Amino acid sequence: MTPLPWRAARRHPGPYIIAEIGVNHDGDPAKALALVDEAHRAGAHAVKLQLFETDRLISRAARLAAYQRDSGATDPFSMLRALELSIDQMAPIVDRAHELGLHAIVTPFSPGLVEVAERLPWDAYKTSSTDIINKPLIDNLVTTGKPLIVSTGASTLDEIRRAAGWLGDARRRSAVLHCVSSYPTVDADASLGAITALRDAGLGVDAIGYSDHTPREDTGALAAALGAEILEKHFTADRSAPGPDHSASLDPAGFARYARSCASALPNPTDPAFAALIGIAEKRVLACEADVRSVSRQSLVLTHPVRAGEPIRRESLTTKRPGTGIAPYRRDDTAGRTAARDIEADTPLTEDDLA
Repeated sequence: MTPLPWRAARRHPGPYIIAEIGVNHDGDPAKALALVDEAHRAGAHAVKLQLFETDRLISRAARLAAYQRDSGATDPFSMLRALELSIDQMAPIVDRAHELGLHAIVTPFSPGLVEVAERLPWDAYKTSSTDIINKPLIDNLVTTGKPLIVSTGASTLDEIRRAAGWLGDARRRSAVLHCVSSYPTVDADASLGAITALRDAGLGVDAIGYSDHTPREDTGALAAALGAEILEKHFTADRSAPGPDHSASLDPAGFARYARSCASALPNPTDPAFAALIGIAEKRVLACEADVRSVSRQSLVLTHPVRAGEPIRRESLTTKRPGTGIAPYRRDDTAGRTAARDIEADTPLTEDDLA
């Protein structure tokens, strides 16, 4: 089995810390390289990128999430195209991470991009929270044999258990992260008690962690005190920069303080000062996550039009945003059904489309 990066030798004691570069490179490979250097200096164990192709990821029905509109974006296609990095552009970024002794992790957003991702020596893969229902993507990631980290923002515990079941034996090389899909996450919505709920849920995975979207620098240490062995935090050179994720990130100085706090004496979770951050020991979908759950989850879509009365072929089904149609995990039971009416390509399939 591929060694689990979060079980590898640590640069300092405490949880394994991932600097989520994500799209904070603003589509510029040179910025991404500079962020790798800064993440190393700030004490990260790993850096993470996002691999997506806009036309694979979003359908003609796509719309912006509220936090993306608030960041100044006006159109989902132009926003995402400006933030893409190709697999070839990522190659020197992975090399730089490995030269510095950091692990390199990537989140592919489409099932067809897993084969593309395999061109580079990633140390692990990670799924976006919105892909907890994307069985075709998870299946493809499992076949790589690499460690897999599954994020769980805007998810129910039943959805998480179902996804863990899809992992099969790969659960032994997988981790599950609590997450709140709100950017940034305010204290009252942090729900760090869900870390305990996931730890006690019997998921059978190797580790439980926390993908942290709060703007705070002390939540990592508190999450570690509650049992999180992996922490992921968005990382940027400038929190005031325009773009969807900068404001929910830490800059290098803040990230360094975040990492140091996790390596020192951990706080006492029973301290009343942390009550709002911890909440109750329950994993549930929060009101603040409803928009992202709808906009950024994916649905089954057709790659070409189908006329009424024709069968839906499995090879004609792919997955794209938004999550307003039939969920991707239903691909196999959707294939073979008959179109109830003419169905356009590149729009989410619904039950009304099928006989």
